[in-house]
Amino acid sequence: MPLEDMMETPTIAWQPAEYIDPTAFDERPVTLGDGEFAVPGTVTVPRGAGPHPAVVLLAGGGPFDRDATVGPNKVLKDLAWGLASRGIAVLRFDKVTHTQAESFWGADCTPADEYVPHAISAIEALRRLPSVDTERIFVLGHSMGGKMAPRVAAADPAVAGLVILAGDTHPLQWSIVRVLRHLADNDPESLEGLPSIDDAIEQAKLVDSPELSLSTPRSDLPFGAPGSYWLDLRSYDPVATAAALDKPMFIAQGGRDYQVTVADDLSGWQAGLADRAEVTIRIYDADDHMFFPGSGPSLGADYLRPQHLDPAVIADVADWLTTVRNH
Repeated sequence: MPLEDMMETPTIAWQPAEYIDPTAFDERPVTLGDGEFAVPGTVTVPRGAGPHPAVVLLAGGGPFDRDATVGPNKVLKDLAWGLASRGIAVLRFDKVTHTQAESFWGADCTPADEYVPHAISAIEALRRLPSVDTERIFVLGHSMGGKMAPRVAAADPAVAGLVILAGDTHPLQWSIVRVLRHLADNDPESLEGLPSIDDAIEQAKLVDSPELSLSTPRSDLPFGAPGSYWLDLRSYDPVATAAALDKPMFIAQGGRDYQVTVADDLSGWQAGLADRAEVTIRIYDADDHMFFPGSGPSLGADYLRPQHLDPAVIADVADWLTTVRNH
């Protein structure tokens, strides 16, 4: 089932996880950026004077809202409320691909356009809050948001550190092929509406080829994204960008994740950062791409069952954000 269909599925009302204490924090709306591509967001602030550490959340690839809603589940809302219950201020926002998809994709857009401006605006918004410790504002990205988190930190050197949850390092165009093969082996009915494996391979080869240009037809490229998007993504090395940052990092990976994998993606972070004392790398063996615990092969349809993000991930990220210090 395509990701967009999962987002639009009629849902059961979301209920807070047991690890959330709604009496521990307050929320207020915020607008990030200005003009045509301004997006709405929510800032979640723990009660009490602080100063509190704070984190900006970056959703994964696709037209996600601020909660990263998929079916009845809200991964980033789990994170925001779970962390705020533990004394951490959080800002999350609707992606521009959710609020202004047609105008955004109609231009020669890039992954940097998709993530960096609003993330920087979110960091600035947190700095203006009197209860936030301005020396401890972090960026947390999930999936493609994790891939782009080092790019955000490179654009704002005052970022205190990074949390990368299932951040991909394998080229996205080839990850698509891997996902299709996984589904073909484990859930072939879910391939309806998705490109064939052969078509995905041809699109991936085109992304890799010297023939890729701004004028390459979108219909020949993955997701119908423009050549500008793939040229920018092809030139971006998240591991090298992270390695050039003198910042602490917490990198987490689900062992059952088939979209971003231990073998193909976490191995990249390990190769580039494992010797760094300020980098913590952790695998949650039972978790899938959304960090939902389970067993057996992970399938896209699993995301449509009401679930919550692994409480161990919430606890570990909260502990890390509370105790880490940027050297």
